[in-house]
Amino acid sequence: MLGIRLAGHATRPEDMIRSRYTDWLLSVEDGYNLLRTCTDRVFLLGLSMGGILSLTFAAQFPVRGMVAMSTPYFHPKDWQLKYAKILSGLKPYIPKGNGPGSGWFGDAWKEHVAYPDYPMRSIGELGHLMDEVHASLPKIKVPVLLIHTRDDHPLICESMEKIYARLGSADKRRLWIEGSGHTITEEPRRELVFEAVADFIARVGQVGL
Repeated sequence: MLGIRLAGHATRPEDMIRSRYTDWLLSVEDGYNLLRTCTDRVFLLGLSMGGILSLTFAAQFPVRGMVAMSTPYFHPKDWQLKYAKILSGLKPYIPKGNGPGSGWFGDAWKEHVAYPDYPMRSIGELGHLMDEVHASLPKIKVPVLLIHTRDDHPLICESMEKIYARLGSADKRRLWIEGSGHTITEEPRRELVFEAVADFIARVGQVGL
């Protein structure tokens, strides 16, 4: 198992501003190549933007299967997104949500480590990455498990069916959960998520052996 630290993440917000979506994809590729030295059965698991990266990557590299969780398909309807690169020079950061714990279930947010604000430039990069995943979905042929919570933002809830419909895989499954916010791997229903992922990997990992 390998947790990938994406370029610009878990260091300083300034590093995030300097990173581009292609750097994030290269971070995934680095992790993939490291795992390939140990096994030829590599699974990708991604949450939120990590789900977008995993879907995009799975269209280009021979992975055994993948799980995308709380993964958006739609761009938020915000005029600033179109001009994020320009606006980032005037407003480098925008605040997250409506304050600490906003959108979370339980107290898991108190232990969650993240940058305090969103870098505006990175939001623009996310828009480019979403364009990439739109083109990638029909090319994905490996088994895919999608996990979303009905308590997420409406745009992300709507994304589940859109992603599912466009996937090129014949083996694609959906799991809806309730009682958790966007970060389903840390919130109250996380054990259900872990169990579903473990079952998916056990089933798919045996195919073709």
